[in-house]
Amino acid sequence: MADNLGAVAQLLAATLDPAQNKQAELALREEQKKPGYSLLLLQITASPSYPVHTRLSSALYFKNFIKNNYTDEDGNYTLPLEEVDTIKRELVNLMVSVPANIQTQLGEAVSLIADSDFYERWDTLVDDLVSRLQSKNPAVNNGVLQVAHSIFKKWRPAFQSDALYTEINHVLNKFGTPFLRILEDLDSYLDENKSNKENLALGFQQLNLMIKLLYDLSCHDLPPMFEENISSIAQILLKYLTYDNQLLHTDDDTEAGSLEYVRAGIFEVLTLYVQKYMDDFKNFVSQFVNSSWAFLATIGQETKYDLLVSRALNFLTSVVNMPEQAEAFQAEATLKDIIEKVILPSVSLRESDEELFEDEPIEFIRRDLEGSDTDTRRRAATDFLRKLAEKFEESVTQSVLKYTQHYLSEYANNRSNWKAKDTATYLFSAIAAKGTATATHGVTITNPLVSITDYFQNYLAADLVAGEEHPILKKDAIKYLYVFRSVITKEQWQEVVPLLVNQLGSANYVVYTYAAIAVEKVLYLPDKQGQPIVTPSAITPLAKDLLEHIFSLIEKDPSPPKLQENEFLMKCAMRVLIVIKDAVVPFMDTILQHLVKITQVISTNPSNPRFYYFHFETMGAFIRFAAPANPDRLEQALYPPFAAILQGDVQEFMPYVFQLFAALLEANPSGTLPNYYQHLIGPILMPVMWEQRGNLPALVRLLSSIISRGSQYILENHHLEPVLGVFQKLITIKNHENYAFDLLESVISNFPLPALEQYFAQIMTVILSRLQNRKTEGLTLRFVRFYHFMSAHDDKGYSADFFIQIIDKVQADMFTPLYLTIILPETQKLARPLDRKTAVLSLTKTLANSEAFATRYKKGWGLTCEALLKLLELPPVPVTKDDVIIEHDVEDSAFGVGFTALNTIRQQTLDPWSDTGDDLKAWVGRYLKEADTKTNGRVSSFAQERLGAEATAVLSSYIA
Repeated sequence: MADNLGAVAQLLAATLDPAQNKQAELALREEQKKPGYSLLLLQITASPSYPVHTRLSSALYFKNFIKNNYTDEDGNYTLPLEEVDTIKRELVNLMVSVPANIQTQLGEAVSLIADSDFYERWDTLVDDLVSRLQSKNPAVNNGVLQVAHSIFKKWRPAFQSDALYTEINHVLNKFGTPFLRILEDLDSYLDENKSNKENLALGFQQLNLMIKLLYDLSCHDLPPMFEENISSIAQILLKYLTYDNQLLHTDDDTEAGSLEYVRAGIFEVLTLYVQKYMDDFKNFVSQFVNSSWAFLATIGQETKYDLLVSRALNFLTSVVNMPEQAEAFQAEATLKDIIEKVILPSVSLRESDEELFEDEPIEFIRRDLEGSDTDTRRRAATDFLRKLAEKFEESVTQSVLKYTQHYLSEYANNRSNWKAKDTATYLFSAIAAKGTATATHGVTITNPLVSITDYFQNYLAADLVAGEEHPILKKDAIKYLYVFRSVITKEQWQEVVPLLVNQLGSANYVVYTYAAIAVEKVLYLPDKQGQPIVTPSAITPLAKDLLEHIFSLIEKDPSPPKLQENEFLMKCAMRVLIVIKDAVVPFMDTILQHLVKITQVISTNPSNPRFYYFHFETMGAFIRFAAPANPDRLEQALYPPFAAILQGDVQEFMPYVFQLFAALLEANPSGTLPNYYQHLIGPILMPVMWEQRGNLPALVRLLSSIISRGSQYILENHHLEPVLGVFQKLITIKNHENYAFDLLESVISNFPLPALEQYFAQIMTVILSRLQNRKTEGLTLRFVRFYHFMSAHDDKGYSADFFIQIIDKVQADMFTPLYLTIILPETQKLARPLDRKTAVLSLTKTLANSEAFATRYKKGWGLTCEALLKLLELPPVPVTKDDVIIEHDVEDSAFGVGFTALNTIRQQTLDPWSDTGDDLKAWVGRYLKEADTKTNGRVSSFAQERLGAEATAVLSSYIA
């Protein structure tokens, strides 16, 4: 064990060295298969004899190990029980004794374990925590409270449920009163140590955690012990909201310290209490409002106060929302004070903002963009102002317009005073917009007392034409268009788009990036009729130069971190390709070169998930529209960079590359399988490939597309059994049964029946045991769809009778309960048009052709006919080739974790039975009539014998 401990510690240290980290990570993957690996990591984390960075690395690996290996999908432990017990016993001990940065990683591990085990399987935890709390001992308490917060914070976003409230009550009964006692002790401790810098810092660290826990414990309901002690809680909050001590001040103007974090936390608690517990809290609100005013009117402009100011403004915004409190803000003199002392200082551009604009433009953009600056002063002041305007629209609008005009005339009198105009535009935008801006349309509701278009024409349009204006004013003009894009008229957009495209040529990073953001958004924007505001014909002639220019901006600095810094440029390139579609073909070679080059550079060091997501969406759009005309050219050009990603084991890119490989193959469905794809088959069938859950959906799609073009090669090279092994693995994973059936249907569609026949009994055994042991609604529906898929594919030798023969091999007479309790009732639940159509074909062919239903299941024939008529009376919609990427905006909310589907190459639904025509009832009638003629009236005589009068009449109307 000791030898192993040293070996693992060395590997952990090696992961921090870029030259060794790949090999070290692979070796650690092998280590984690050995028993007791998690306990080794805990020992290394605990031991002061190892360097801090090795211990931190160990804590990080421990957290990730717990995340992926603690339980399976059904919540059962995957580790031995004694290992689980040891982990839970030792973790809290450790949390109390390790440095703060290691505590954070272990805290996350605790909350992962708590997600699965707390509180039923870990009901001793709260008692354990309470027993460790010590009066006036922050050094110990901080570890304990960190554990508590890491578990209880998960309640914040949780939905109300009996289970949740039972858990919260379990905690409060044991933790609530000791928590309040420790809070009072801490208050005394801070008074006693006001001159001791080290103790004061530890005490404020504890206070910060306690304020967070106050929020956690109150986030769903006000705990009874808090309600009883609301007055003393309010006193402590008020005391530390206005508390100051020189020993807690930070020297750095940009770095918030514990004093700022505690006060920001207090404002967060106040906002919660005002929003949810006003009846209990109303007596204290005015004191907090007054101290907030005093604080906001005097606070400095340093960035270290930004979070604090924004939380204070959020609190005041909540107060304005209360009818009984709002009146206090209405008087003209009060409004004047609010605007001059609170709003203007918070929205005016500061020196630190200018420095950010110049030195870290990408960070400036992320903070400034709508919705991504939630904790900035500007955003919070805007929300406060809008809330005031909601309550007193006319008086607030008039007040703000006076200031706007004042600043605009200051700028008109002295053009070097560009900051005045920046403030004017910001104020005007804040007051002009109402409601929440949407990701696709920006602001859609505006203040009726102002004109969006007039302000743009009178004050901003010229900034997009003039060369000498300050870049921040150009940025303001572009951002205004971006924010109010749905309100700007179609005619105005026709004039403005060329100006935006010109701004892409600006020398200023922020200006050209904002231009790219605005161009991307307007290319996606539809008018009221759903037609694009900017038609493809308007952008196509510019597209070649536009794309060349965007790529040159991306590639300006070829180092991997800089090249992938600006995802907004890449998103713009993606949108241009989506809009121009196959008009990219004439200049596809130059685009291809850029895409390959960028792929090669970022593969060496993926660092910005947003950038590489949009990069692969851009490649997806390119493949989708350029590959059908030049499949061989693209397959040859893209194979080397993609294969290099797989060989280099670039985990982040693999799911994207598998999807793109599949899209390349799907673009040329009639082609044979090229050599280089043949070489891929062996590696992608390796079990290790299927261990990463994030790879599975993309791998199934790739394997299916390889099968559709290379089934002959797969058979000749004995790869069929490993393919079926993949199906067998997938069907056992909950949430992946869909992919298992996708693969199986692909196998059945592409391999001849004689090659598969020997495997069917085993396949069905696997499916039926999964249905028997872990049946889910999703699995049931996929099984029903699969039954109809086989039953309808008589062109490949399958049928209902074939399915029955296989089931008989597994277990005699099992088909009857399967058909009556699962297949028939669940068929009506099939929702997708193609699934319903497949079921119609399957049931029709069963009635017409099945010997088993003719002789062995006579009652079943009638039930099948009734199920078919029911399906037809709720007819499926004809399957259309939906152009998904036009309907769905490609947004970046879900990428970066596990599998992310690429929207630009979303798989198209292909109808294998497109020859049935659009009228399914007519097809059913024709098919049954032909069968009736062929079998000398068998279908009509069965209908007379086996159906009720109503069903017979409906069926006859089809056949007639």
